[in-house]
Amino acid sequence: MQEVFSVEQDNRRRGMNTKKADFDCLVRNAGIVRPNRQGTQLADIAILDGCFALVEPNIDPLRSRQVIDAQGLLAFPGLVDAHTHAGIYSPLAQDARSESRAAAQGGVTTMLNYMRTGQYYLNRGGPYQDFYPRVLDDSRGNYWVDYSYHLAPIANSHIGEMEDLLLKQGVPSFKIFMFYGGYGLHGKTGKDAQRDFLMLDDGSSYDIAHFEFIMREASRLMKAYPQLADSISVSLHCELADILNAYTRLVQQDGGLTGLRAYSAARPPHSEGLAIWIAAYLAYETECLNINLLHLSSRKAVEAAMMMQSLFSHINFRREVTIGHLLLDYDSETCCHAKVNPPIRSREDVEFLWESLLQGDIDWVVSDHACCSEELKTEGQDHRDGGNIWLSKSGFGGTEYLLSGLYSEGRKRGLSLNRMAELLSWQPATRYGLHNKGDIAAGLDADLVLFDPGQSFTVRSGESESAQGYTPFEGLQLNGKVTSTFLRGELVNDRGAIVGSPRGQYQARPTAGPNMAP
Repeated sequence: MQEVFSVEQDNRRRGMNTKKADFDCLVRNAGIVRPNRQGTQLADIAILDGCFALVEPNIDPLRSRQVIDAQGLLAFPGLVDAHTHAGIYSPLAQDARSESRAAAQGGVTTMLNYMRTGQYYLNRGGPYQDFYPRVLDDSRGNYWVDYSYHLAPIANSHIGEMEDLLLKQGVPSFKIFMFYGGYGLHGKTGKDAQRDFLMLDDGSSYDIAHFEFIMREASRLMKAYPQLADSISVSLHCELADILNAYTRLVQQDGGLTGLRAYSAARPPHSEGLAIWIAAYLAYETECLNINLLHLSSRKAVEAAMMMQSLFSHINFRREVTIGHLLLDYDSETCCHAKVNPPIRSREDVEFLWESLLQGDIDWVVSDHACCSEELKTEGQDHRDGGNIWLSKSGFGGTEYLLSGLYSEGRKRGLSLNRMAELLSWQPATRYGLHNKGDIAAGLDADLVLFDPGQSFTVRSGESESAQGYTPFEGLQLNGKVTSTFLRGELVNDRGAIVGSPRGQYQARPTAGPNMAP
């Protein structure tokens, strides 16, 4: 950590009388990066009772029990990683511990996890009134950062539970996996197998009609509870099973493509685009006004999303990309380690995502972190020779590289520091009802990241707290590194070393907070 000293201890040593301090901690000489601003401000940050209390230059250090000299490092608001998957491949309690430690290493102070019934995660079906308390039990005391959950109504009966999840559990955000009805998590599969995967009862079907009814219920809740309406949203993984099935068969029969290129061709970009059109029309039909289009991976996906925004201008669309789709392309040497849904795309698609981000067409950047061990990921294959992309599991981690990755490539392209704070903190916090997060301002949780823009490093999986054991980012040279992470005013990451015990708290949303308008 940066230079630290205790004012009270120093005063006692000098025999001075001390009074009760105004602040618990004072971070001095920080280059403060705030969303919705221009440029940075060299100032001090005072923290009291886990919240930011005062942000201004030259705060008297004698007013604080502890003083930290940031020595000019950048200070970002704690990152809100709005798309993670703790517990997907390992028991939730175990995964929460290791992967939240990795998150803290990267400056993430809040993880928003996607969760559903069916295989993986808790490997159980049934109603959310039984399922979700188990999720919370397994989470409690295991996160080093704050956390919350998005839930996917899988069975028809889950739609009737959305109101209770909103009002009693603080879950206002719901997910639809558009390809799940007829295509597997890792590749082509039979419809019966997919029903077993989702653990659907005989009266349920996971199809476009089901998606419509989810949106209708979300729309009803927005109207029934106008004070919560801004926080209620539906998020969609936009790929269509019929297109994926057809193109997977074509690519496998042809045999001319292997690795990530084959997987991208089997799940072509126009499948994303077509799914976005369907999702947008359903939102229009159902008057579901808050729609999140997740992990857009291609030019066609973004263009479709912008067409729908223009056509249905009254719908509050939000568009998300992942750091993996911004840093990797399908010619990356990592191959099967980078298998993910939707796939890693061409370099041309990667550059178009960056152009869209710089133009303001992308609302936030996430990791889509899903820790998948080597043993599970490649099924014993040697990924160095290309491996068998069809047998590999989907998903990989990367939350620990979220800020450094965006900074490293973003600065090359002219992305401002303030815009980074919007993409990684303010925008996801605002959309998902985290009114206590997202900025460095009085009254908000004192979630803070000290970041050294002059420090470069090479990504090495062995230096990560993640239990994954590898990373598709291995060997990447990144500019800028997180040096310290504070959760509600307490240090949790000191130069890559995790400090203290897990103290992350469940965030029932929308959370209380001061007026966050800039």
